[in-house]
Amino acid sequence: MFSAFLALIGLSLFHSVSSEFSPGFPYGSQMVRGVNLGGWLVLEPWITPSIFDNTGNPNIVDEWTFGQYYDRATATTVLQNHWDTWITQDDFANIAAAGLNHVRLPIGYWAFEVGSGEPYIQGQLPYLQNAVQWASQYGLKLIIDLHGAPGSQNGYDNSGHRISYPTWQSNQTNIARTDAIIEQIASMFADQVDVVPIIAPLNEPAGYYGSSVLTPLRQYYYDSYGNIRYPYGTSTQSNTVVLLHDAFQPLSYWSGFETPPDFQGVAMDTHIYQVFSNSDVQMSWQSHIDTACDTQSTLSDFDLWLMVGEWSPAITDCATYLNGRGNGARYDGSYPGSTYVGSCTGLTGSASTFSSSYKTFLRQFWEAQVISYEKSNGWLMWTWKTENADEWSYLAGLQNGWIPWSPTDLEYPTICG
Repeated sequence: MFSAFLALIGLSLFHSVSSEFSPGFPYGSQMVRGVNLGGWLVLEPWITPSIFDNTGNPNIVDEWTFGQYYDRATATTVLQNHWDTWITQDDFANIAAAGLNHVRLPIGYWAFEVGSGEPYIQGQLPYLQNAVQWASQYGLKLIIDLHGAPGSQNGYDNSGHRISYPTWQSNQTNIARTDAIIEQIASMFADQVDVVPIIAPLNEPAGYYGSSVLTPLRQYYYDSYGNIRYPYGTSTQSNTVVLLHDAFQPLSYWSGFETPPDFQGVAMDTHIYQVFSNSDVQMSWQSHIDTACDTQSTLSDFDLWLMVGEWSPAITDCATYLNGRGNGARYDGSYPGSTYVGSCTGLTGSASTFSSSYKTFLRQFWEAQVISYEKSNGWLMWTWKTENADEWSYLAGLQNGWIPWSPTDLEYPTICG
């Protein structure tokens, strides 16, 4: 455990080696521009709805129930085919060709270890190794992001297990299992920082539940620092950056947390969406742009490296299953407790149904966010590709003109004034 380790070696060690930290990318002086490989090694119903629809079972809503309720042999075949085809070497080539320099790869704990009674299907690790190889081949930096932890850290389907209340934080065994997996990931890639410069130890923990989550989470973040920065079992440090999600807290909450000189190579990840509340989806197009521009002052002044690790040009929650399989959308009033704003027709699905004015807006909104998020140390858009929600897809944006083939090729450079 890191706390015991700290006591053992003394804080002076951090001071004495601080100048030696040398990450695999010049964070702070060069901009992170990247994309997420969503829905590949962790299934998400809205990214690949066909995988869930083809089960014929409405109770299959996440990767847990996919393994639990679907015929095991069939489920394994479907997953294997998905892993083989959803993201390939060509995608890495295209990401590099689009002028991006980082890729964030979500992966679940079950790729490394499955406990008794957990229905997950394994087999993801060879694809993680493929991703590292392809990133190296095309000069991309790969962020390995633990997207799902035992017990679920947020209850979202994208944690692997959709449940009403997260249980990761309430069980020390869950946390210890997560620590062990981070140790394993850190050890696997400690000597490949030129390709895997960052490990993110936990995606989107539900800090909005307050101290019941935040207290164990803060300790877990200390432990993760020890596990990621000291992967050799000795006092030798790695050069791997530790990327901490803000747990949906304002950045001010984390002020002074794991900062130099006592800590080196820590970065903060914040996710910015404008679709997951009634007030968000009721905004005008111009208000969406203004809201993005208004993030600049907060993002420009933080005491760690900071990146916007997820964001999107989407302005509605209309994408099928975005709020979970079986749940509707706030925008068209089909989600519980929402009020009709408008029809989803022409705002999600295939870009062939998008009006020219909507595509122009998507370009403006994309640029407003890029300009604003570059007040931090960079950004990674969610997500590279989708089956049928082109407003969320970087690839569809490139193909249909609302995302430029070079992320610095802006048509609206003064959109934020």
